[in-house]
Amino acid sequence: MEKRKIYIGADSAGYELKREVIPYLLERGYEVVDCGTDSTASCHYPDFAGAVCENVKKELDTSFGILICGTGIGMSMCANKYKGIRAAVCSDTYSAKMTRQHNDANVLCIGARVIGSCLALDIVDAFLSNGFEGGRHAVRVEMMMEIENK
Repeated sequence: MEKRKIYIGADSAGYELKREVIPYLLERGYEVVDCGTDSTASCHYPDFAGAVCENVKKELDTSFGILICGTGIGMSMCANKYKGIRAAVCSDTYSAKMTRQHNDANVLCIGARVIGSCLALDIVDAFLSNGFEGGRHAVRVEMMMEIENK
């Protein structure tokens, strides 16, 4: 089943890029749920990482998350605290492709102050258009997910 629902969130540093990503996704037929923020006013990125990840956790088989902050790092660190979430910061299309194929990542994190909007949209495409290869990678992902239970 192809995942067509995207939960997206950003802090104040990622707000403007989020405003570019949402219509891009809608034009491509995705259902998009905006989990905030709604302005460039100072805010706390863990709030938005949590809102996205809690929703993705409920719909692991049918949804992805996209998180945008200044570097993508803070969002990624928060997202990876949630059981079942495999978030990756990507600043290039190859990493976005490979994190889907080899790590079965379900949340993409982008740094709005690191990359421009054109590259960000290419990264979103690379992430969403690739699937998990399984095989030897499934064993590794399972090993990674077992760490959550320690």
